[in-house]
Amino acid sequence: EFILLGLSNTRELQVLFFTIFFLAYAMVLLGNLLIIVTVRTDPKLSSPMYFLLCNLSFLDICCTSVTVPRMLVDLLSQRKAIAFENCIAQLFFLHFSGASEMFLLTVMAYDRYAAICKPLHYTAIMNRRVCWVLVRACWAGGFLHSIVQTLLTIQLPFCGPNTINNYFCDVPPVIRLACTDIYVTEWLMVSNSGLISLFCFLLLVTSYMFILVTIRTRFTEGHWKALSTCASHVMVVTLFFIPCIFIYLRPFSTFPFDKHICVIYTVFSPVMNPLIYTLRNNEVKESMWKLWK
Repeated sequence: EFILLGLSNTRELQVLFFTIFFLAYAMVLLGNLLIIVTVRTDPKLSSPMYFLLCNLSFLDICCTSVTVPRMLVDLLSQRKAIAFENCIAQLFFLHFSGASEMFLLTVMAYDRYAAICKPLHYTAIMNRRVCWVLVRACWAGGFLHSIVQTLLTIQLPFCGPNTINNYFCDVPPVIRLACTDIYVTEWLMVSNSGLISLFCFLLLVTSYMFILVTIRTRFTEGHWKALSTCASHVMVVTLFFIPCIFIYLRPFSTFPFDKHICVIYTVFSPVMNPLIYTLRNNEVKESMWKLWK
């Protein structure tokens, strides 16, 4: 088994963190479920953007549910132990949902690029069949990434230290507990997780650059509305990708503040998604109001 040190050993801070993260987890569940129900029940929200948003909300729920419930239990427990099998399962599902979300955010940026830069061909480029193919490809890519990370981890021997300076099992702190030289394994994992994060982020930045160039030459109301949607997308991307790139695109030497950075993409980014996509989108707000009535 492994011992998770969590975010703090101070009892008062543990109670404070429990309250904050319990409320955050409740917001993730309620906000993203509300988006899913709204998109599924309103025929007006049938465009590819809302179909992809619905899938993003589902992945946010999955990604947060892998880490936060365990963290909430540990914050109220004296001994924060996790069995090896449960640790590996947590690692697998975290990378599965996290990588799938990275790919999906990239697809959403492509959808915005097609809508703004290729408006006359948009219905042919992003029809429902293409959306299903892209979403399935995101899930398949996430599974492939995660299974590679998991197989590289379980083949390592663990026979010494078992203390993880984090609130969940992740690749960097876990493999450093192995009783063997991890140089090759470490760089294989960096090239897997880190380069995927960086590659997706660069694709996103490139798509936004094309969008900005298009907006500069077309000052129509529809294009400004699309730009507003992209602005909210940029906020989600920044919260999600920058911490991931910092954690995974470097040798797995752990710093004390790494676990606090992990909170950004495991808790705060999923909290922000429903707020950003509802408060900045009049169509979604109107549909939610109809659903409420």
